[in-house]
Amino acid sequence: MRFLKSSSLISKFPLTKPSQIHSHGSTKPRPNELLKQYVKLKATSKALLLFRDLIRKSPSSVDSYSLLYIINACTRHPSRHEGQLFQTLVIKLGYESIIFIQTSLVNYYSAAAANLPDAHQVFDEMPTRNVFCWTALISAYVHNQKPNAALKLFRNMQMDNLDPDHVTLTVALSACADLGALDMGKWIHNVIRRNKKMNKDLSLYNSLLNMYTKCGDIETAKVLFDNIKEKNVTTWTCMITGYAIHGRAQDALALFTTMTGSKSHARVVPNDVTFIGVLMACSHAAMVDEGKRYFNSMMQDYGLRPRLSHFGCMVDLLCRAGCVQEAKDFILNMPVKPNAVIWRTLLGACSVCGDVELAEEARVRLVEFEESLAGDDVIMGNVYASRGVWDKKEMMRNRVKGRRVPGCSAIEVGSEISEFVAADCDHPLTGKIYEVVKSLMGNMRGYVCSFDSFES
Repeated sequence: MRFLKSSSLISKFPLTKPSQIHSHGSTKPRPNELLKQYVKLKATSKALLLFRDLIRKSPSSVDSYSLLYIINACTRHPSRHEGQLFQTLVIKLGYESIIFIQTSLVNYYSAAAANLPDAHQVFDEMPTRNVFCWTALISAYVHNQKPNAALKLFRNMQMDNLDPDHVTLTVALSACADLGALDMGKWIHNVIRRNKKMNKDLSLYNSLLNMYTKCGDIETAKVLFDNIKEKNVTTWTCMITGYAIHGRAQDALALFTTMTGSKSHARVVPNDVTFIGVLMACSHAAMVDEGKRYFNSMMQDYGLRPRLSHFGCMVDLLCRAGCVQEAKDFILNMPVKPNAVIWRTLLGACSVCGDVELAEEARVRLVEFEESLAGDDVIMGNVYASRGVWDKKEMMRNRVKGRRVPGCSAIEVGSEISEFVAADCDHPLTGKIYEVVKSLMGNMRGYVCSFDSFES
């Protein structure tokens, strides 16, 4: 909802400090109190209507708290127009030095269609910065799938002589998990161990567990898990999911049994995320009967309503076990509409069993979602090739050409993450990298190759 035009707004604002509309003796809630209530209730539309009325009828009543509340309220449903308007108001009212308002603008822009350039610009223009605004910008990059940039900011924050707090470290650990940056994650772990207050923060240790499992160090994760004395459902879930993604299904299911009740451990009630880990474990081991039992137990024993991700796990379980027709029937009988990921899972299973008809149906469903990816055409081409339908295989191959974005690889060297694609010539150290590659290939025995392709 766009409540006003900036040109009509700016002229109405004085540069003096604003005051409240109502006197202290009034029983009517003050505007800021109402705005604060709307933020808590997530009533964005009501907050916008109230703010619009304040601007039209009594602009002098709008103060720094009003701006903070309305920006936070609108962050849940942001638009670029409103963000620019809020920023103009901050400047007009002389609130550029209030760091919490600037931080709220960073959060707003990061939520507004991943508008990271504007978020970063607000950050760069701050006269002073503290740990909160640094954390807001780092979080913006993590939440918008740019973990490499987030970790670079994390290092820049330390060079700015600011110590991260537990929120900053939690966000940085999330970036490490996304990138597989194990060395940086271990460095953060040492920071936590040296800090007496952070060393007792369970949420940080849960983040460490998540980082170690996603970075492939399941043994360190197990040691860390065993050393946590007071575990909550998140702690158990992280370890169960970690075992699942490493293919250790029996360990994951045994841990779930221990979690839900045994002689040596107090019973911890699992949540819906726990069951995602359990179903993943069953899926990776093709344990169909066990997966069905846990799926039913989730509803019958714990009263948890399955979400789309749980249905997706069941489809993946059936597909991995080769039960593609049963998987299709399961999809069609789901109480919720299947998404593109579920149909893509079925399509991928068809490439293994070579079911052309079912693959074509899944492909049509994906087109309906308008989420056709080059990878879908590759899978479809493989299905046709497995059945010797070469004309359609060639058609799929031609569709892929020009559409496919090259895959990217990343490597962690020290505290830096470098990304590469095939035949990459954009890296600043391209010359030295190819020089080392030539040297390595020249020393390989039994290989004869031409290095012309390495020339830029």
